[in-house]
Amino acid sequence: MTNDDPRKYAPATQRNREPILEVLLNVLPPQGTILEVASGTGEHAVFFAPRLRPRKWLPSEPNPQLRASIAAWSANLPSENLYPPIDIDVCAPVWSVESYTDDLNNSPITAIVNINMIHIAPWSACLGLMAGANRILPPEGILYMYGPFKIDRKHTAPSNAAFDESLRSQNPEWGVRDFNDVVDAARTQNLTLVQTYQMPANNLSVIFQRT
Repeated sequence: MTNDDPRKYAPATQRNREPILEVLLNVLPPQGTILEVASGTGEHAVFFAPRLRPRKWLPSEPNPQLRASIAAWSANLPSENLYPPIDIDVCAPVWSVESYTDDLNNSPITAIVNINMIHIAPWSACLGLMAGANRILPPEGILYMYGPFKIDRKHTAPSNAAFDESLRSQNPEWGVRDFNDVVDAARTQNLTLVQTYQMPANNLSVIFQRT
């Protein structure tokens, strides 16, 4: 990697991508476009896309530097089913992808994937994610979420408690969310909890289905 290489690296990606892929293979619809909300560096996108064919993968990210990273990763590890990254502000009342769907007519969005976002964002980002999923997903469409959660207002491990404290010290609007609060927010947007998976490093995979 040179100094002018825009690719960025997230060390957690190397640790969690295989376990997440295993779950995605079990829960995603067998076809259609998978919209990744808050794609970050793009490392997940280039790893998942070729392994989830014939599905297509559409990364999105509001940060222009991270979109540049996604594009650079995509150029370095190309896959014909990986779309260029788009700009989505999850809190916006209408997402940019909602005017982009004409380009997806042959492969409509059937699932949304969101990894490690809602704890590194204000609570409004979680509410925006649920509202967007309700608008965009078809009946029985899937919303997949991954990250740490509290259970009944309690952390599931000392490491999660320390992580939560660190997040809140950076921004008081951030923090590990309570699982029940997230499920309640989903329910108000016609999203039903269908399954959870215990994941490495005290994380959860949480699967919702649009009703």
